[in-house]
This record gives sequence, structure tokens and C-alpha cells, in this order.
Amino acid sequence: MRVLHTADWHLGQRFISGHERTDEHRHFLDWLVETVQKQRVEVLVVAGDIFDTGSPSNQALELYYSFLLSMRGTSCRDIVVVGGNHDSPATLNAPARLLRHLRVHVVGCVPDCFEDQVLVLDDATGKPGLVVCAVPFLRDRDVRLSVPGETAEEREARIKQGIADHYSRMAEVEQVWQLKDLGLPVLATGHLYAAGAAPSDSERTIHVGNLGQITADHFPEIFDYVALGHLHRPQRVGGREHIRYSGSPIPLSFSEVDHPKEVLLLEFGNGKLQTLEALPVPNARRLVRFHGALDEVILLLTSYDNAGYPLPAWADVQIHSELTQLEVAETLLKVIKELDRKQLEVLARRHFRLVKLRALGDEQEAEVPLTRSLHDFTEREVFEQRLEAEPEAIRAELLRTFDELLERL
Repeated sequence: MRVLHTADWHLGQRFISGHERTDEHRHFLDWLVETVQKQRVEVLVVAGDIFDTGSPSNQALELYYSFLLSMRGTSCRDIVVVGGNHDSPATLNAPARLLRHLRVHVVGCVPDCFEDQVLVLDDATGKPGLVVCAVPFLRDRDVRLSVPGETAEEREARIKQGIADHYSRMAEVEQVWQLKDLGLPVLATGHLYAAGAAPSDSERTIHVGNLGQITADHFPEIFDYVALGHLHRPQRVGGREHIRYSGSPIPLSFSEVDHPKEVLLLEFGNGKLQTLEALPVPNARRLVRFHGALDEVILLLTSYDNAGYPLPAWADVQIHSELTQLEVAETLLKVIKELDRKQLEVLARRHFRLVKLRALGDEQEAEVPLTRSLHDFTEREVFEQRLEAEPEAIRAELLRTFDELLERL
């Protein structure tokens, strides 16, 4: 069985100032259809965050359903889609019964019948060839019951144990271990934050699984491969080759400009994972960062070459200068107006004004940033600064509650 693992599409994402990503997503999905056919992929697994919001736009929905239709003409027999923390379970599950007739298996949330997360997919001969434990993003209600008066530490331990118990229970489903004993490989999915993994700026803070305590050891050995989503940087978990984040197929923030973008091609044989290959995803648009002194940034902007990319690059500009905000803005705007917007567009501009400081008794002068833009802070960092006015004893609990509110929003 040849399986392709991808995740975190975030269809419908709007970038800074509402810039659309539709053309980039369409470019990726067209490439994915071609790759599935070229690599003779039999099963496609999408590990959550298909959409960027719980109420995706008509364009995002059109991309999704057009892709599923295009896949009908490929070698892929089955598609497995699980919900992520950005997805609305109702939106994903609404057409699930219809899509099942097209061999698209959707698990938007933990179903009422626990065993409905177990999928047995046939091989080319029509016989069972792969078991998929299709675990979606586990929300608070899926892994624990609220306990009045519990401490923050007890709450964290309960969440951690709840997620671990969910995967242990999957491994104990009779159908799973029986088919494993018969020689079928078992693949599990997940959409969570594992300990030691490296996030980027674009992952929304999530309450469940964001505690950094779920480790590779929490996934039962019965799983031959664990296909994870949520973190946008491709990476292994705990150094295990068979527990992987595929990452997002396009960069979703400027913090991801240096991250490789890939999908993972798996080949199962003799009841286990035989080979794993990372396939690089070609990007249609480049995100670039130009940070430094005003003259340096102007040179980078005016000499930028966008050759090889069908869409104009988007730039994040950060100036470090002793000039005033007005002086920097006037100079920079003149340069930006002269740029070819078909090649490069500046979406974000920040100015760190440098001032000369001299400590008492120190003849050396030091340059330090005077200001920091609000754009440089996440919602969580803003709240952390607000907490400085609160008693230290209650800050940790307030921060956990804030994380939970972010996840609900």
C-alpha cells in the first residue's frame, strides 16, 4: 500500500491585510493530484486543519470539493480526512455520508460510536490492506470531565492522561489488534502538539495538547505510522521516524520562510512500514523578510529577483534606524511605490528606532530598540503583559484559562 500524508492546508486563509491565498492553494492542490497519480498513491491521509476557520468561504469550499472530484481520476482509492482545531466538525461531517460513496472517509470529531474511528481500507485486490485509526483533534470534552476544585497541575495531568488513554483505547479495539495479528499495518492520525516539537508563529495556541507533555511514548507500539497535524514545520516526534508532522504545504506566516514544505510518501509491505520519502512541495509564492538598516533594506527591495515563482513575492520589512518614524516612512514609501507589484509587494512594515544610551561611568555607547510594534506580539503575549498587573499566585491559572478561550474562539 502506498500512502501519502499531508496536513494543515488552511484553505481560505487570509494573510496580512486580508490578502487571499486561493491561487497558492489551487497551485498546491493541482500539484498534489499530479503527484498522487505519478507516485501511484493508493491512500491519501489529511491530518486536520483542512480549512483555516470554522466557517470557510465559498472559495475555500469550492477548492476542497473540486480537489476531491479531481482525485477520482487518479490511482488513489481512499481519502481519509480528520478534523483539526481550526475545522468545524459540523462543516466537515455534513457531507460525510455522501462522500463515503466516493471512498472519502471524514472524521470531523470523535464520533458517538468510538469504533467508527477505525477504518479498514482495501488493497488493489479488494482485500483488507491497511487499518487507519482516524483520530481527529481531541477537544476538552473528548478527553476529560471537569472536576470542581482541581488545581492547575491536576488539570494538566488529566488532559495529558486523557489523550494518552484515547490512543491506548484505539489500540485495544478488537478489530484493530485482530487485523494487526493477521499481518495488516496500522496507521494512526492525530492533530495535537507533541513535546519537544518546534512550532512557528502561525499555529494558533490550543488548550488541549498544547501542554507539551504528549510524547512519542504515548503512542502504542501497534501503530506502524502516526500521521500528525497542527505544527507547520515538518518534523519527527521524539526522534522516531514513524511519528511525523508533515507540516503545512504553503508558508502560513513570515516565520516559516526558511521551513521546507513537503508531503510524506509511505510504502507499507509485509505488515509494516517499509519506506518513507519526503516529497518537496513547489511554492507558487515566496515569502521574504528584509530586516536591517534602511540603506540595506532598500538595496534588498530594489534588487530582488522573483524568477521561478508565478506569483509576486510578499515581503516583511523591518527597519533599524536612528531616524524618526516619519523620516523612515517617507523614504520607504517612495521606494515601495517604484517597485513592480507583479514581482514584489510589501505587506508588513516596522520601524525600530535606535537611540544612543550611555551607562554611568561607561564610555561605550550602546544601540537599543526604542519601540516595538503591536504586530510583533501574539494575542497570548499581550495577555501575558496584562497579567503583570495581577498577583503572581493567580497568573498561571489565568493564562491557562486564556488559552482555553483562544481554542474555543
